[in-house]
Amino acid sequence: MRSRAARFIASLTLLGLSAAMGARAEEGKPLPRDKPEAQEAPAPKSPAEIRAELYERLAASKDEDETQGLIRLLFATYSQSGSDTGDLLLERARKAMLAKDFDAAGRILDAAIAILPDWAEGWNARATLRWLDDDYDGSMADIAQTLKREPRHIGALSGMAMILAQRDKEEDALRVYEHILAIAPHWKSAEEAADKLRAKVKGQEL
Repeated sequence: MRSRAARFIASLTLLGLSAAMGARAEEGKPLPRDKPEAQEAPAPKSPAEIRAELYERLAASKDEDETQGLIRLLFATYSQSGSDTGDLLLERARKAMLAKDFDAAGRILDAAIAILPDWAEGWNARATLRWLDDDYDGSMADIAQTLKREPRHIGALSGMAMILAQRDKEEDALRVYEHILAIAPHWKSAEEAADKLRAKVKGQEL
């Protein structure tokens, strides 16, 4: 399970970096010279506005591949703090986690949370770190802080469901996965986890 978590953290890091690089590439592009009448471009949407649109598209998606693509975009927007310092700290913390330097990652994430206490992903990243370090109570506390700021954070909800399942609270875990599927109805990994829990709960009831 730890190796899967590490791969998941790595994928989020790459998504965040690619999103940031794409955004920087778009910055500073001049308007076409042959269109002097062009109006000033509208202000870019905030990460919160982008997430709101992605949640709407996820709820309406009928296709598994489309859902997976939207989820990748959603995770990338979670990583955007709106602060260069916050983004850099998250990148460094994830690299430290991949290197299993949990002490360094903890110090970095503590600093990120102190600087940006309203940024949900700072709390979620520390929840992941604490889960990797077998601190499930601490992880659940940080998940609660994440969901307080981003109630539909499907990464935090997935972490909550995993911890509940590990604690043999299958019915509670199943309810969390069902909530995730209400947000992202065709997310395959959540569907598979929910199906396994339903079978286990059903077997316990027999």
